[in-house]
Amino acid sequence: MPVGLPEFVENPENRCPVILLLDTSGSMSGQPIQELNQGLAAFKEDVLKDSQASLSVEVAMITFGPIVKLTQDFVTIDQFIPPTLEVGGLTPMGAAIEYALDFLENRKQTYKDNGILYYRPWVFLITDGAPSPSDPWQSAAQRMREAEAQRRLLFFAVGVQGADMNILKQISSPERPPIMLNGLDFREMFVWLSASMKRVSSGKVGQAVALPAMGWGQISS
Repeated sequence: MPVGLPEFVENPENRCPVILLLDTSGSMSGQPIQELNQGLAAFKEDVLKDSQASLSVEVAMITFGPIVKLTQDFVTIDQFIPPTLEVGGLTPMGAAIEYALDFLENRKQTYKDNGILYYRPWVFLITDGAPSPSDPWQSAAQRMREAEAQRRLLFFAVGVQGADMNILKQISSPERPPIMLNGLDFREMFVWLSASMKRVSSGKVGQAVALPAMGWGQISS
């Protein structure tokens, strides 16, 4: 019988996986990317305040613009070092979603292979624009909606000023439509995400945790 990966031997707690799917295209330059970087730091800081969440919440980060890139593989929050994101290029949103879905399935298989239980994963998309003209976002949207319908993940879409909310609606579940971020308050958004993940990791699912500025009122495992 395999011993398992060291990360799971040392910490066999149930996992709460979350993928941050972040737009780093050229339109995010200036204040938006600065605020996003500060929000990521706030997310880590807040999750670390909860000892159970620190063991359970796993974060991966995929950026898109000008290319799709795995910026951070899955790590527990204490190992997560928020990077300083830089911007440039177009917006390969659909390609990034496809990559995230495949990457997440691989992680779930790793959990199973090592006997680790996990809560329903979250994919959290943040964008201020629309997909590039040649980007295959429609097929990615279909895959995402099917994954939601099959309860294989929870998808949340956040539009920053300038985002094409109509396209985000076509990617999102009707029960969880995209929301427009209030100004550039990434810190508040990531504190909301932190509070939600702490609820999940403590088993307090199905409870309202949304801050007033957020549009989602319930979380679920």
